[in-house]
Amino acid sequence: MIKILLVAGARPDFMKLAPLYFELRKYPSVFSLRIVHTGQHYDYAMSRVFFDQFGLPEPHFFLEAGSGSHAQQTGNIMIRVEDIMRSEKPNMAVVFGDVNSTLAAVLAASKLCIPIAHVEAGLRSHDRSMPEEINRVVCDTLADMLFTTCDDANLNLIKEGIDVGRIFLVGNIMIDTLKYFLPQAEKSRVLDKLGIDEGKYILVTLHRPSNVDNLENLDRLAEILSAAAERCKIIFPIHPRTRKNLENNGGNSAILNNRNIILTDPLGYFDFIKLQKNAFIVMTDSGGIQEETTYLGVPCLTLRKNTERSVTVTDGTNKVVALNLKKIISLIDYYMQDGVLSRRRPFLWDGQTAERIVRILRERFADEAKKEDEAERLTSTDKIVLKNITE
Repeated sequence: MIKILLVAGARPDFMKLAPLYFELRKYPSVFSLRIVHTGQHYDYAMSRVFFDQFGLPEPHFFLEAGSGSHAQQTGNIMIRVEDIMRSEKPNMAVVFGDVNSTLAAVLAASKLCIPIAHVEAGLRSHDRSMPEEINRVVCDTLADMLFTTCDDANLNLIKEGIDVGRIFLVGNIMIDTLKYFLPQAEKSRVLDKLGIDEGKYILVTLHRPSNVDNLENLDRLAEILSAAAERCKIIFPIHPRTRKNLENNGGNSAILNNRNIILTDPLGYFDFIKLQKNAFIVMTDSGGIQEETTYLGVPCLTLRKNTERSVTVTDGTNKVVALNLKKIISLIDYYMQDGVLSRRRPFLWDGQTAERIVRILRERFADEAKKEDEAERLTSTDKIVLKNITE
């Protein structure tokens, strides 16, 4: 039996974990699974909506890591996940994405000589000021198996000297989740609840500290959203921290008091996908949303200076616009007049990534499973021989 530890800690991690968990469960005689929820972004009560909507069981381990500086958070998770790895002795730790939970689990597993699989490996923004970029580089250096979403990711890894034998192009596992749950998301009544029509609003998501914790950038965002709201209604599911920053920064009353900007609490997965699929444009600083809009064919404006998801620009609907007011408004006006050009979806973004990963894992562990069977047979033979001798 191959014991696998699935480690997740942030909302996007759960979206990537779910399809892999259910695909691995199809082989109960091969894989024994343990889910570790680090609690990096959410306590379990807040994140339970994702487990419930995705049909995941309660995590086997909940670490309650909480927030703190990057060093504090990473260190707390390392200490707690190391204890689990020592007691569970897994054959492999599987990690997702680029958050501090990912880094902590990789460091702990590496020092315990536990093989590591990194799902969503090889993405690069080439911007070391982003904590996530540092996490990506370190995790990919230490991981034994690197599951990538696109050719660009493969090339990044090869340029960094990663052995090609460790790299596996499998597609985007977030699309597995999106494709599977899209019919359920379509049933959401969130548009009716918000009093908006399909294709008549801009969906906004912002969470990166460089945007929402930087008061100068928050002022720029207020100006951008106010200008956009003159053209179209805006739906903005807002994190409590961001709302607090806006309230403490009086100059941003342009967002809080604008009738054309509808602020909501953070939304569940189905409601959010419904909003995303039917938006006129999505404005975001999230990497995962760049991917989802590309699959859905919805124009995306990324409010960052760079992106690690470059395939969403070359093969998708994404444009990286930073906080350039003139460029953003120009694109909004362009889309209003001419719409968005149809783009093809990136290679292997087809909802079958989890199947490919599990196929590779089964091949990886086939020899070990065979050795276990042989060891068991030898043990049985030894017992028979010993019995014959004693008799």
